[in-house]
Amino acid sequence: MTLKGFIFDFDGLILDTEIPGCNAWQELFFENGFSFTHEDWKKAIGTGPSAYDPAEHLSQLTNRRLDPKLLQEQTIVRAKEIIATQPLLPGVLEFIHTSREIGIVLAVASSSGYSWVEDHLTRVGLISYFNVVCTADDVKKVKPDPELYLLALEKLGITPSEAIVFEDSPNGITAAKAAGIYCIAVPNEITITMDISHADSIVESFLALDPNKLFAQQGLNCENDIL
Repeated sequence: MTLKGFIFDFDGLILDTEIPGCNAWQELFFENGFSFTHEDWKKAIGTGPSAYDPAEHLSQLTNRRLDPKLLQEQTIVRAKEIIATQPLLPGVLEFIHTSREIGIVLAVASSSGYSWVEDHLTRVGLISYFNVVCTADDVKKVKPDPELYLLALEKLGITPSEAIVFEDSPNGITAAKAAGIYCIAVPNEITITMDISHADSIVESFLALDPNKLFAQQGLNCENDIL
């Protein structure tokens, strides 16, 4: 089957939002006399707040003295301030640009909300590259459920065998595989310490990937390879 589309996660894959997000929560927890670690943050990576909600956790620690909604809003503002200083992750821009040049359709499938994803993609000048943007606002279940990836396939008008997913987290990889899509893991500073062995392939960054070569390979069927 001919390769027709690439589907990207967003947080920690296109832009490093993971470290800034973790740092924003660390600051807020510390201000209130508590600690927040990378291990805490990992519980929320690649999925929604039902898995782990830092705002709810901090509210509980303060005996409900703090409102979870206000904590979430405060942390989003602080995280955006930090993220605004971050460049795109290595090789991302070149990979996306080349993919569009050779006629590959592109989608984002993110467990974050649309405004978060759209704001950042617009700020870094990438929103126009994507044919489809699917977020938590569009589905009932986020990753590790495959619904986001199935929706992206539907909106792109392609089948699982005509796509490749790029993910950085275990939950995202699980979702992609459950949707029947070949998945390449591109871990970041935090997720590289997590179990991503169920990806079909693993690379250090997009600098190691060439859309032309992926397109030429066709019918990728290797498992757990290092490209």
